[in-house]
Amino acid sequence: MGTIVTLTMNPALDIATSTDQVIPTHKLRCSPPRYDPGGGGINVARAVHALGGNAVAIFPVGGPAGEMIHHLLEQEGVRHYPIAIGGFTRESLAVEDRQSGEQFRFILPGPEVSEADQERCLDQLSAVAAEVDFIVASGSLPLGVREDFYARLAQLAQMLGKRFVLDTSGGALKQAGHGIYLLKPSLRELQDLAGREIDSPLDQESAAREVIEQGRSEIVVLSLGAEGALVVTEQECERFAAVPVEARSTVGAGDSMLAGIVLALSRGLPLRQAVRFGLAAGAAALLGSGTELCRRSDVERLYQPM
Repeated sequence: MGTIVTLTMNPALDIATSTDQVIPTHKLRCSPPRYDPGGGGINVARAVHALGGNAVAIFPVGGPAGEMIHHLLEQEGVRHYPIAIGGFTRESLAVEDRQSGEQFRFILPGPEVSEADQERCLDQLSAVAAEVDFIVASGSLPLGVREDFYARLAQLAQMLGKRFVLDTSGGALKQAGHGIYLLKPSLRELQDLAGREIDSPLDQESAAREVIEQGRSEIVVLSLGAEGALVVTEQECERFAAVPVEARSTVGAGDSMLAGIVLALSRGLPLRQAVRFGLAAGAAALLGSGTELCRRSDVERLYQPM
């Protein structure tokens, strides 16, 4: 089993708390906060580590929130390379309304990352690439990073002979280029990529096939939430039912799903089984509270290989 390296260009310190009721203009007395290292790739690395895999997280950080992310990852035992920058790493806040059970999520913008700091991130990734099987990039791009950044990363992965996995949105997804091994969009992200509304299962399949025919990605795993996932390759198209659980929090479910898929693939499992393992990891994350990711015991209990 090889190592998985993740790149997170817009990390965040995730803060989760709860209050009796979210009411405008009132002072909301909250419960003690939970702090977690956040951002797509960091979450993927943390979930891979929690599931018994080998992961390395690379990310630019600065300020007190950046120091906290570094400290928390050390506590978890996740191997990581923080690239120091001048800006302040962002924070994200998730607040649960205990009366309704609803969760409110506040996502702040990240700092500007200079071209020199971007190159340092890519240099660090290249330095550890010899020991990895998969390069995973996940999350948004911060200020200062061009929307074709992931296209550059795809080219770098090809040059290094590694499989590149991407989970992003918006302009960063549209300009992600070609040569991706596995792309994991949501339905909204696939619509943005296709440039049209997708209003039927057949249209979902058609849009995913277009991504493959255009040479963007070898595999498309369309995440459909409670409806499971659609997996499309050049040779096949298959739907997978979601693992039924009672959700407490949706934070990190997609990252846990991606972590499960990539970890299973790195262990040599076929794609069908890897997707089932990923769905179990995503469902396990729904059982946690606040910003908690999947737990290994829950994933192993929920995983159904056949």
